[in-house]
Amino acid sequence: MTSKKVIELFYDVVSPYSWLGFEVMCRYRHVWNIELKLCPAFLGGVMQGSGNKPPGVVPNKFMYMTKDLKRAAEYFDVPLQAPADPFEVMFKKGSLSAMRFVTAVQEQEKGGDKLVEQVSRELWRRIWSEDKDITEAASLAEAAKKAGLSDGVIKDALETAASKEIKDKLKDATQKALDYGAFGFPLLVYHRNGSPEIFFGSDRFELLAHCIGEETESFIFSLTTVPSPFKFMAHLG
Repeated sequence: MTSKKVIELFYDVVSPYSWLGFEVMCRYRHVWNIELKLCPAFLGGVMQGSGNKPPGVVPNKFMYMTKDLKRAAEYFDVPLQAPADPFEVMFKKGSLSAMRFVTAVQEQEKGGDKLVEQVSRELWRRIWSEDKDITEAASLAEAAKKAGLSDGVIKDALETAASKEIKDKLKDATQKALDYGAFGFPLLVYHRNGSPEIFFGSDRFELLAHCIGEETESFIFSLTTVPSPFKFMAHLG
């Protein structure tokens, strides 16, 4: 049996394109022979560390991004829609407390990233589908509750999110992304022959497939046959 190919996914819930990349990779990791490692990090730190500027501050890019996100959300079947005030959500409130919380959940979880996946998805849903807050402790707790976390785990995660250990872990993950050459999220890193191959954005899946030795058809197959979690959730009301 061949060992699974490892792909790291660096993301931040403040990034809508990260949500698209996250959902697509979560769906077809079961189609490809890969191990997906979720790497929550802080996009603000990556932007500052790389000297990059958010696309939202360039009027033409912002106009394009608005249309592009709508098309991509429909294509990938992700219930993404812009909040009423994207600038306040992304640049004034930000995601530092949310990403520290996700990091704290990951620190507690043993034997996989199931809880991290579910919590991240619920935080994206709050900010990029329901236009709700993700900065207050009550907001984080509500998202975690919907993700299926117990009250005890939520309490511990909220407490440890403010600790030096968790702050340093998030900083380390952010710096690791920068060391790979990140300038934004999502960032996919595939290690081939001891050398990292990086892919930025949510529109490079075919190139990633080629790099890891998968056929393009397997990418299309996964999109059309692997159930979207949002369709199942819709049936639940």
